[in-house]
Amino acid sequence: MSETTRPVRHIVFDIGKVLIHYDPNTPFSRLIPNEAERNEFFATVCTHEWNLEQDRGRSWADAEALLIEEFPDKADLIRAFRTHWHEMVSHAYDGSVDFMLDLIQQGRDVTMLTNFAADTFKQAREIYPFLKVPRGVTVSGEIGLIKPDRAIYETHAKSFDLDPAACLFIDDSQKNVDGAIAAGWQSVLFTDPETLREDVTRLISA
Repeated sequence: MSETTRPVRHIVFDIGKVLIHYDPNTPFSRLIPNEAERNEFFATVCTHEWNLEQDRGRSWADAEALLIEEFPDKADLIRAFRTHWHEMVSHAYDGSVDFMLDLIQQGRDVTMLTNFAADTFKQAREIYPFLKVPRGVTVSGEIGLIKPDRAIYETHAKSFDLDPAACLFIDDSQKNVDGAIAAGWQSVLFTDPETLREDVTRLISA
């Protein structure tokens, strides 16, 4: 958490693992029942780094082709990552969502900043309509930038006319929290909805 005397006027939420659950194991525990084999698949085939490039804007077609060329025997499982994506976002964090909606109801300026592939974000908004409620969102896959790159925080602030020093950013990743602070924002690390409500309420009341 950063310390500043600037009053908080803008609250910026991350989405994955803050507002909605995300876990590739949800479908893949069924598709690859053996835990060791499943962990190996995520460590060597559909890795976090591979998925992050979709968050940066790479198309799923290109992403799949790249891996299928290298792992042709895993083609069906590679394609399953996208086709079963909706199962990975199995539920919302109701406490976080309720708090975000409470802030909006109070007249607070709420936006969202997320590392998300462009097409899966559109799908997420259909599954979870509350993602349409805040004033706006910056989606990494739509602009070719990802957290914790400083440029994505600056782009978000410029797009929504935010004063960086008056922004409070909420993210579940310490790297992304640190990135926000480096960009001149205030930030809190998300651990659970109850702590989030306490932290944010204290900061916006200061």
